[in-house]
Amino acid sequence: MTATLSPLSPAEVRDRLSAGRAVLVDIREADEFARSHIAGARSQPLSVWEQVHLSVAPDADVIFTCRSGMRTQGACDRLAARVSGPAFVLEGGLEGWKRAGLPVETDARAPLEIMRQVQIVAGILILTGMLLGWFVAPAWFALAAFVGAGLTFAGVTGFCGMARLLMLAPWNRARPA
Repeated sequence: MTATLSPLSPAEVRDRLSAGRAVLVDIREADEFARSHIAGARSQPLSVWEQVHLSVAPDADVIFTCRSGMRTQGACDRLAARVSGPAFVLEGGLEGWKRAGLPVETDARAPLEIMRQVQIVAGILILTGMLLGWFVAPAWFALAAFVGAGLTFAGVTGFCGMARLLMLAPWNRARPA
């Protein structure tokens, strides 16, 4: 049997949270959560979902969210399996919450999400390789091919070397509390 998450509108989620009847669980990665999240949401990244204990009062509604709702829907079996009662999903995720005009806690000093950084760096490297290949020497096309191969490898294996390197950058290191 396939588990489902019942959708709730941002207004319904707000009302349940305000009444203290619900727990909002944000399944985005820690770097995404640090940049922007709904006040009171718990960060429980999907990447470590099975290793983390989800402690929720038995009578509380569990509402899952991510950025757009797609990640939550894609993992609904995994998520709902850890909840004893009914489980819900915030329609449209964090973006839907924002569109409804509801408040979001944002830390503009937090670095961009690591995957956005990967996209920016990969795009710059590919564009650089193409421009240098056209205007300097055709050997520079290899840079674009190398980055494309790396992105393909990351997609197939789930290991992104560029993300690992970017995590070592000074702006991505944890700040002292």
